[in-house]
Amino acid sequence: MSPDERPAIEGPPGAPEPDLDLDDLEEEFAAWRAGRPFIYAPNGNINTGSVFGGQRVENGANGAAPGGGERVEAQDGPISTSEVLAARTGFAEPDCFPEALRTLGTRLLFLVGEPGTGRRTTGINLLFESSGNSMALRALDSDSDLSSWRPTHSEARGYLVHGLSPAVRLGPAAVAKLRQRLEEAEAVMVVLLPHDADLLRGMARDLDLSPVRYTPPSPRAVFDARLEAVVPDAGRRRALLARLEADLDELLAPELMPAQVAELVDEVSRAGDEGPDPADLGQRLSFLAGTEVPDLLEELRGDPDALAFLLVTSVLEGLDHRIVQDETERLLGLADGRLDAVRRADGDGEALQPNPRFVLRRSLDELLATIRAECAPGGTRRTASYAYLVEPIRFKRHRQAEAVLRYVWRQYGQVSGLLTEWINKAPAAEPDLALPMGRVVGMAAGWSGARRALTHIRMLAKSEHAQSRTIAAYALGIAAQDPILVGEVKHRLSSWSSNGGWQLRWTAAGACGGAFGAAWPEFSLSLLRRCFRGKEGEENAVAAMVIWSLGSLFAGGSQAAVFRKLVQWADRPGHDTELAFTTFLGLLRDPSWFLQQLGPDGEFGDHVISLVRRSLNDPSRSADAGRTVLDWCRQAAWEEPLRAPVEALLIALAQEMRPGVFGLLTAIDRSDDPDLFGRHIAHRALEAWRRGEPQPFQPTPASGGHDDPRH
Repeated sequence: MSPDERPAIEGPPGAPEPDLDLDDLEEEFAAWRAGRPFIYAPNGNINTGSVFGGQRVENGANGAAPGGGERVEAQDGPISTSEVLAARTGFAEPDCFPEALRTLGTRLLFLVGEPGTGRRTTGINLLFESSGNSMALRALDSDSDLSSWRPTHSEARGYLVHGLSPAVRLGPAAVAKLRQRLEEAEAVMVVLLPHDADLLRGMARDLDLSPVRYTPPSPRAVFDARLEAVVPDAGRRRALLARLEADLDELLAPELMPAQVAELVDEVSRAGDEGPDPADLGQRLSFLAGTEVPDLLEELRGDPDALAFLLVTSVLEGLDHRIVQDETERLLGLADGRLDAVRRADGDGEALQPNPRFVLRRSLDELLATIRAECAPGGTRRTASYAYLVEPIRFKRHRQAEAVLRYVWRQYGQVSGLLTEWINKAPAAEPDLALPMGRVVGMAAGWSGARRALTHIRMLAKSEHAQSRTIAAYALGIAAQDPILVGEVKHRLSSWSSNGGWQLRWTAAGACGGAFGAAWPEFSLSLLRRCFRGKEGEENAVAAMVIWSLGSLFAGGSQAAVFRKLVQWADRPGHDTELAFTTFLGLLRDPSWFLQQLGPDGEFGDHVISLVRRSLNDPSRSADAGRTVLDWCRQAAWEEPLRAPVEALLIALAQEMRPGVFGLLTAIDRSDDPDLFGRHIAHRALEAWRRGEPQPFQPTPASGGHDDPRH
C-alpha cells in the first residue's frame, strides 16, 4: 500500500494529528501476527482509559498474555471460548458443586466465596454443565440492575455476574421476574458474591433464599486434576511425581489457591524428562515471593542505587535493560534523597543520622508490633454506588483504644485541642472517618466534665464543613448515653434547633437521625420540625438533613410516631405542609409499612389513602406520587401479599375522580407493561366515570381479590 492510498487516521474534533509513522504501523501489525503484544490507540492514554479514535488491544493470535501475564477476563460481554476451555481444563470440583448444580436448576444461583479462590472458574463450569455444554456464555457487569435486566442475546445460554450493585435493591418480586426471564430465554445465571456477613443476612431476610457457599478444593485435588489435564501421559506423570515426592507436601501448603496450584503444575510440566529440580522450583513460584520481600528490602536499606533499581525493575520487568537503567537514574533524581536511609548531620560532615524523609523508614508490620496491634482480615464495605475492600487495624487487647485516648485526654491538656483540630479538618472525601471520630468526640465529653464537656462538640457543630458537623452529630448520640450529660445534650439541641444558625440546626437534625433520635424519638420529632425552615438558600442543606433523619427514625422502628406527625403537619399551612408531603413521598418508596396499614388491621389506612390522594392531586407532587403507586402495582404483580392492599388503595382512590387520580388510573389502564397489577380496576373505574355511573367497586380495605396480576 502506498502512502497516498492509506486511509486517514482521525481523532476527535480539534484533536492534534497523531504522530504516527504508517510504515512503523505495518511493522507492528507484522509483530502482532507473530504473537507479540500490540496496542493501537491514536491520541489514547491506555493507562487511564482516555482514548480517542479507534482502539484495539491484542495479546497475540493465541489470546495468551505474553511473558506469563494474566489473561484478560470478560467483565461485561461474551466470555471467550478460550476462557471457557481454560476453565474446563483440569477443573477440580469443589465440595459445593453438586449442591450448586441443583440450585442452578431454578435458573438462578448466588455463589458466595472469596475473590481469587477460583469462584469464577467454578461459575463458568456450572454454567457450562447447566446449559447443555454450551459455549455461548456471557459476563454481566456488577453494576447491572438485575431487577430490570432482560436477556438481549438470544444465543446466550449462561450469564456470569460479578456481584450485585449496591445501588439496586433486589427484592422477591425482582428475583421472580429474573427467573421467569431466564426461563423464557432458556438460560441460567450465576451471581458471584463476596463472603460478607451483612450481605448474606440481608439476602436471607429480604429474598428468603440461601446462597451456596463456595470454598476452594484442596490444593492436592487441584494439583492432581490439573496435572492429569496438562500431562496426559500417565507414565510421565508418575515420573514427575516421583521426582517431587519428598517436597510436594511442603509445596502444596493448605493456604494455596487454585491459580497458585496451576502455576506450580505449569512449572512442573515444563521440566525436561528428568523432571523439575525442587530447589529451583521453589525459587520460581510466585506464592513464595511475598515471604522473601521483607528480607530483600532489609538487605538493600543502605543502598539507594539498588533500591531504585529494585523498584524500577518491579514496574518494568521484561523491558530492555537499557530502559530499566535509564528509568532508575530518573527515579533517583526525583527521589531527591528519599531513598537514602541516612543523611549527613547538619554542621557535621562526618556524622550520620537517620533520614526522616526515607520512604521505606518504618514498615506497617513494624509499626503494628510497636503499638501491639494487628491488621484484621479484609472485609467488604459498600456505598450507595459501589463496594470496596478494607483491612482494619485493631488492637490485640479489647478496648485498648479507649484506654489510650482517655488517659492522654485527661493527663495531657494540650492533646484535646490537637485532636479536636485534627478531627475538625477531616477530609470530606473520607466519609468513613465520621463514625469513629464522632464516637471518640462523644466519649471525650465525659472525660472533660464540668461545664466545658460539650465545648469541643459545639466547635464541630457550627463548622462550615459537613464532615465536621456529621462528626458532631454522631458525638452527641454517644455523649447522651452518659446519664450525667444527657440533660445538657438535650438542652443544647433544643437551643440549636430554635435559635441556632443553619449549621447548628443541621447538626441537631443529624443527631435526631442517629443514636440520639433512636433513644428519644418523640423529643427528636419536635426538634426536627423546629429545624425545618423551607428549602431556600442555605436552608436546603438543613431541609435535606431533616428529611433524612425523619426517614431514619421511620426505618428504625418509629413508624407510627413519625406518621402521626406527618398527618398533623399536613393539615397545617406553610413549612409544615411542605415538610409533611416531601417526607411522605420519600417514605412511600418502601411500601411495606404503608400497605400493611391498608389491611383490615391497619391503624392508619384512611390517613395513608388521604395523603396519597392529596399528593396525586397536587400538581407539584402528582408525578412523584404517581410513579410510586405504579411501582407498587408492579411489585404486587409478583408478590401476592401486596395485591389486596394495593387493590384497596386503587378502589378507594377511584371514589374521588379528581385530575391527579384520573391521570394515575389512565396511566395504569394504558400501560403496555405485562407485569402490572390493577389494570382491571383502573379500566372499570374509568369506564364507570365516563358513563356517569357509580364506581363498580366498594372502598372496603383489603378486599382480598385474587385476580390474575397480568389482567
